[in-house]
Amino acid sequence: MYILPRVATLRNALVSIFNGSITLIILLIAPLGLAAVIINTLLVTIATFFVATIADRAIAWLEPGQKAELISASRQRNRNALSHLVSSILRNERRRD
Repeated sequence: MYILPRVATLRNALVSIFNGSITLIILLIAPLGLAAVIINTLLVTIATFFVATIADRAIAWLEPGQKAELISASRQRNRNALSHLVSSILRNERRRD
């Protein structure tokens, strides 16, 4: 599963807001106090976000040969290779002088 962590976080936030909105609508119809409606809606929103995040990590763990940070790791390797290349070029230039 190739997905950036920021994209996964945005998707989980949107899902949790959607579930919280549905919960708010249902609870406003029920004869409850306003504080109970607000607290319950916030709890459903937060719980949905954490469940979606845990599900993403479980899927990444279950997929064989996949790494959760595959895209970020390749960027880090590219940065390390580039910095190594630049430092070797600078060393060669100093030796010539």
